[in-house]
Amino acid sequence: MIPEIMATAEQKMKATIEHVKDELAGIRTGRAHPAMFNKIMVDYYGTPTPLQQLATFQVPEARQVLISPFDRNAMNAIEKAIRDSDLGVNPANDGQHVRIVLPQLTEERRKEYIKMARNKAEEARVAVRSNRRHAVDSIKKLEKDKEIGEDDGRNGEKQLDTLTKKYEEQVNELLKAKEAELLEV
Repeated sequence: MIPEIMATAEQKMKATIEHVKDELAGIRTGRAHPAMFNKIMVDYYGTPTPLQQLATFQVPEARQVLISPFDRNAMNAIEKAIRDSDLGVNPANDGQHVRIVLPQLTEERRKEYIKMARNKAEEARVAVRSNRRHAVDSIKKLEKDKEIGEDDGRNGEKQLDTLTKKYEEQVNELLKAKEAELLEV
């Protein structure tokens, strides 16, 4: 019983880590990378479509992204979606590609992005602790129903604490790496 609870909790915690990795990758740094565009949805013939499905991305320089749409008719919609996003960039359309030159981040904007990253990391830590709480509740229920003994319940909770600490540390490491990336000039 407890191993299944532990496995479920760990699986949910791993999913939380993957989610926070995606969230942090979406925060713009001084360098260009295609993951910045993961959250952008384009109105493609009336259907919200992820930008990743409509184009290929190239990074010819550290602060430049070249987006090549599969369908040239979607060029204006892609441009509009990027302009309306929270990236703070102004795309240029040359008829073949959408070119984005990332401006140098100001100190104020860097602090804003760090604050955003910290909020996303805190949300992830809360999610990890929430997964722990649900697992502990399941263990307590098994104890109450006399399906397991108190010692087994306590051991299960200790294992959950260790697991929770491990995943919280992973979130902290991801945040630390993102902050270092943002502060790099």
